[in-house]
Amino acid sequence: MTEIAAMSFEEAMKELETVVGKLERGDVALEESIALYERGALLRARCEERLKAAEEKVERITLGEGGKPSGTTAEGL
Repeated sequence: MTEIAAMSFEEAMKELETVVGKLERGDVALEESIALYERGALLRARCEERLKAAEEKVERITLGEGGKPSGTTAEGL
């Protein structure tokens, strides 16, 4: 399995969908369900982390003359 901290948003979301699908089907043993739930929680946190980073980056975009994007602010970079 790929290390969650190294996953892109898309990779984490895809695996999270797989985990949720397995849990919804209910065809896995209790211990595996617990492990899947734990991994799913970590994957969800990774997705939220990547989304927050993207939102912060978008918020730093500055607008220039005529409302056109002119770059990003130096804050948080």
